[in-house]
Amino acid sequence: MTSDLPDMRASDAEREQIAERLRDAVAEGRLGMDEFEERLDAAYKARTHGELVPLVRDLPAPGGSTTAALAATPAAAEGAVDYSRRVGQPATSKGAFAFWGGFGRKGTWTVARNFTAVALQAGGEIDLREANFEDHDIVIRCITIMGGIQVTVPPDIQVDVRGFGFMGGFGEAGSPTAETGIAPGAPRVTITGFALMGGVGVERKLRRADKQRLKEARRRERLEKREGGETRGELD
Repeated sequence: MTSDLPDMRASDAEREQIAERLRDAVAEGRLGMDEFEERLDAAYKARTHGELVPLVRDLPAPGGSTTAALAATPAAAEGAVDYSRRVGQPATSKGAFAFWGGFGRKGTWTVARNFTAVALQAGGEIDLREANFEDHDIVIRCITIMGGIQVTVPPDIQVDVRGFGFMGGFGEAGSPTAETGIAPGAPRVTITGFALMGGVGVERKLRRADKQRLKEARRRERLEKREGGETRGELD
């Protein structure tokens, strides 16, 4: 599956696609039965693309399939972000504050090298997926008291979470896998601060363009399968 979209949830069809590739590998003598059974079990238990990728990383992928397209490295992937154009821009926002309300920083904006967000009995959203960055090293301080702040980051940047929570939570979900790696020139983002009777969540999500490319790849695969089935029917 995809190495640049590791946190995308895997479908039943994608799990079966990987299982079929493993069966082919056994038939070709590339895998022994013990390893095949181990990988097959892992494939059916996998929840994300990032868990499926390693199962076929050392096996030839069929050309033109979703597996082949998504197994490409992030640097070579179609539509890979050029961070050389995104890092070094003048900051458009250095902080955010909300009290009994909320704030949002999302879309195309430039985060300052030192950004502070405060939410007091309020909520806030910081989305870095389409953002530019003032510097290669970014520090985002999140302070919330009886409130919450959600930080959304793309899957191809380095993120270090150092905050803590008291009667609350401060944590990250969806760290990059070793197979994914960090995109060339991507910024390093440190998220620190504290949450008191509240929470700061850090989550990796795909960009809209990445979701659209994946959707289109699946659509093409369905068309290819349908056309292949029709061709076989005509031959029969």
